[in-house]
Amino acid sequence: MNAAAKTFSVLDRIETYQSQMPATMTKIAAVLMDDPKAPLRLSITELAERAGTSAASVTRFCRMIGYAGYSQLRVGIAEDVGRGGSKAAWIADIGRSFGPDDPPDEIRASLLNTHTLSLQTTAGLLDMDAAVRVASTIGKSRHLDVYGVGGSALTALEVEARLYRIGVNVHPWAEVHNGLTSAAILDDDCVAIGISNTGRTDETIQMLSAAKASGAYTVAITGNPDSPIGKIADDVLIAASPDGYLQPADLSARHCQLFVVDLLYLLIAQGNFERTTRLLAASAAAVAPRRRPARGIVLANYNSRPDAGTTSESTKTYD
Repeated sequence: MNAAAKTFSVLDRIETYQSQMPATMTKIAAVLMDDPKAPLRLSITELAERAGTSAASVTRFCRMIGYAGYSQLRVGIAEDVGRGGSKAAWIADIGRSFGPDDPPDEIRASLLNTHTLSLQTTAGLLDMDAAVRVASTIGKSRHLDVYGVGGSALTALEVEARLYRIGVNVHPWAEVHNGLTSAAILDDDCVAIGISNTGRTDETIQMLSAAKASGAYTVAITGNPDSPIGKIADDVLIAASPDGYLQPADLSARHCQLFVVDLLYLLIAQGNFERTTRLLAASAAAVAPRRRPARGIVLANYNSRPDAGTTSESTKTYD
């Protein structure tokens, strides 16, 4: 490898040779274009599995773009990231759907389109029989545990915010020791949900596995039903995020996960209508005194007073 060749980043090399690659190598190229830092975290076998190909194909891919092997490819990626400001760093940290020089209006349109596509894909892939089964079981359960770390922990908190208000005894866990402790004391009258976009988050897998061992009914919300967490769960609800348009990938998955959570909320509310309406009314009444009335309501109350009359003061609009 000569000095001139070293000035080209890994992504530059991939773009140069991509049109000449056989199908197995284009799959590897797609993985690296989506996640340029992947080889820094994954072994050659893990990268091959993600691309749906073999370790031998990864080695041939490395040689095609000018590296002697996988180790040299890793060095090249580390050098790209270390230089800072490179295309690889941008794609790894932001995503490839949005360029650093894109006009704001174009970014807005692209973001809307990608969010819309993700939600449509999630809605199309959702197993509604499974969703109804999950909602019904949660509605009748004694307790619900929700496990998620990183970005998925925020989704777990949203599950709590929605379901606790309608009478579900739910607790989210983001720290694995506390989550394992809770999972160990569940029983067959409980439900546990594990949220992981990739389905490969070890802590979430461990917590959901412990819950299953305790007898709980287990559910995975993930973008990959064939992942380790999908294979553990009794039911899987797919939250799809096509193309991983935002990095880290959990940003792409967030709206899809929330779509699934909102669907469960509505199905559980339907299945427990009397309890839901009673609790929602009680919680609304509890916080109502803490809310300032809308200005239109204040004006209407003023106009209804006996001494308001029909003067211009009584019909004045207040800003």
